[in-house]
Amino acid sequence: MKWLIGALAFTAAPVAAQTTPLFSSDDPIRVTVRGPIGAIARNAEDSTEPREAQLMVAGSPEVYPIRLSARGITRRKKDVCTFPPLRVDFAQKPAATSLFAHQGRLKLVTHCQSQEAHQQLLLLEYSAYRIFNLLSPTSFRARLATVDYQEPTGKAVVTRWGFFLEDIDDVARRNGMAKAVVGARIQASQLEPRQAARVILFEYMIGNLDWSLRAGPEGEPCCHNSRLIAAKGATSLTSVPYDFDYSGLVDASYAVPPEGFGITSVRARAYNGSCRLNAETLAAAAEFRAKRPEIEAVFGRIPGMSDRTRSKALAYLAGFYKDIATDDSVSTKILKKCAG
Repeated sequence: MKWLIGALAFTAAPVAAQTTPLFSSDDPIRVTVRGPIGAIARNAEDSTEPREAQLMVAGSPEVYPIRLSARGITRRKKDVCTFPPLRVDFAQKPAATSLFAHQGRLKLVTHCQSQEAHQQLLLLEYSAYRIFNLLSPTSFRARLATVDYQEPTGKAVVTRWGFFLEDIDDVARRNGMAKAVVGARIQASQLEPRQAARVILFEYMIGNLDWSLRAGPEGEPCCHNSRLIAAKGATSLTSVPYDFDYSGLVDASYAVPPEGFGITSVRARAYNGSCRLNAETLAAAAEFRAKRPEIEAVFGRIPGMSDRTRSKALAYLAGFYKDIATDDSVSTKILKKCAG
């Protein structure tokens, strides 16, 4: 299977120097999104047509002209979400001194439903990105935001938590790599094994089966809920996972496990790893054990997360850490279920 890497300028600059301003901090921000919010939400299931809108940051005089559109698949359905995930396209290049400098297109993860419970689900999905940031630099960064949604007249619609997701080109650039362009399917042997093992074990950790590191959905390029990047001249592809709302950690009401795993709830973990990665998975488990205090501390630093949500998340992760307590337990409780 042939694959191509897009052009990339390599420099000796440190990783932190290559981070865009929006994702250089974990401090929450407050923004206003002004546009035809009601129309976009009502028509999301049938239309992803971009609409003219504006983005503003609290405390800044700048107004960013944007094109706003619904995105996603499941969460655009009316019987799942009353408010869709959004795509923000900047109509003109933001100033080099602005928070959104170097941004062209961003995903905005939204609250799905208005109830407080859905705010907690969004914060749990955000926590999954923060956790994987601790495990690998080749990960999507996310910036939490309080979002004030307004109609073009300035009439308030709703204020809810949301988060912006880093573009894959910026993930690659931070890591001295480039986005890889591949077909619908790749071979397991093409994946960088250490990162692949981390991703697979992380997905097991959060109880997620809604992904594939080797193939995309029918008619789409590889891969399902993961992207591929590679270093210049590399012979392997590095996986970067995203989209964790179907995980047991989040436990959204609409999330159901796929067929073939013998489980009826996303809260029940099932291992979906390759036997050829068993050695790397054992090494990854040791990394996860070493990072446990930092991972658990993530939940105490997320504003808006309730004590109940935090306790439930920690209890869920405790089950994972029991599974990986020792190399022997990893082998008997996880790796014996490997495939291929």
